[in-house]
Amino acid sequence: MYRIGIIGDGYTAAELLRLMLVHRVFNPVYISSTENIGTRVDELYPQLYGRSDLACEPTEIEVIKQKCDAVFLALPHGLSVPMVKQLTAAGIKCVDLGADFRLKDAEIYKKYYGLTHEAPEMLVDAVYGIPELYRDKIKSCDVVANPGCFPTSAILPMAPLLRKGLIEPTGIIVDSKSGVSGAGRTPKDSNNFCNVNESIKAYGVGNHRHTPEIAQELSFAAGEKVQMLFTPHLVPMNRGILSTIYSHLRPGVAREDVRAALEAQYNKEYFVNILPEGTFPQTKSVYGSNFVQIGVHTDEEGNVILVSAIDNLCKGASGQAIQNMNLMLGVEETEGLTFAGVNP
Repeated sequence: MYRIGIIGDGYTAAELLRLMLVHRVFNPVYISSTENIGTRVDELYPQLYGRSDLACEPTEIEVIKQKCDAVFLALPHGLSVPMVKQLTAAGIKCVDLGADFRLKDAEIYKKYYGLTHEAPEMLVDAVYGIPELYRDKIKSCDVVANPGCFPTSAILPMAPLLRKGLIEPTGIIVDSKSGVSGAGRTPKDSNNFCNVNESIKAYGVGNHRHTPEIAQELSFAAGEKVQMLFTPHLVPMNRGILSTIYSHLRPGVAREDVRAALEAQYNKEYFVNILPEGTFPQTKSVYGSNFVQIGVHTDEEGNVILVSAIDNLCKGASGQAIQNMNLMLGVEETEGLTFAGVNP
């Protein structure tokens, strides 16, 4: 058994605990908080009632070093870096669910997050945590930058096509819809029931923080700078992301090459499903799971439309984090993630 710590007590922390209820190797022994110290997690999240007796503790690095073999950091951006430096120095594997290690350029991080990165030298070795694309690197690293939820939904469908040079690296449009849990647990006017129910809105238009993350990974896949636009939308549901992605075939590329490339990349991947011709995903189909469903459409004019669905709290956050930690610790990659589970 591995002793697992969670730093933070938000929705992603609760999802980590939910998933580890049936994990045969990970034993959650520690969870920290700033506002709920002493409160049992099954009081914060009643779906865990009778399934976890953990209570929130203060965040004390020396305690974590003594109690834990590996740690998930589920914190707002800017808070993970100093903790990860100390924990990895003590030989503790870390998966950061925040944004502190996702962007390789510290100046871009400063531009979008308004903070000077405290350890830019660590960005080189931190591995971006999409297992289907970076599995071998994840297995041998100490720090995984768990991807954002929107980037996961966009990068997985697009990366194989850009790697093979099938689509133009310019004019890409990513249009995404997300459930309200993506805004986090902290109450805000923008995500209260009266404002969200029976409404849909675009936000972060032209400047959302996930834009450079998507562009970075798509550019890595293409081997050149990718030009793309990303717009997220908030929809009145609890969880889930549906992304519709528009691009264009390069001259001489056959329509059928798109589906062939996706199937070649993912036909052996447990968590990625390429749907049959003419079938497109919906968020309900992946609710509470670590699966990704991708639908494909191409036309005679060379337009490519990809539609992906993920659960933003699972494959978009905590499920993918466990998938990454499984790889880091030499555990079967699907452990704890293949079941229907308790009610999310």
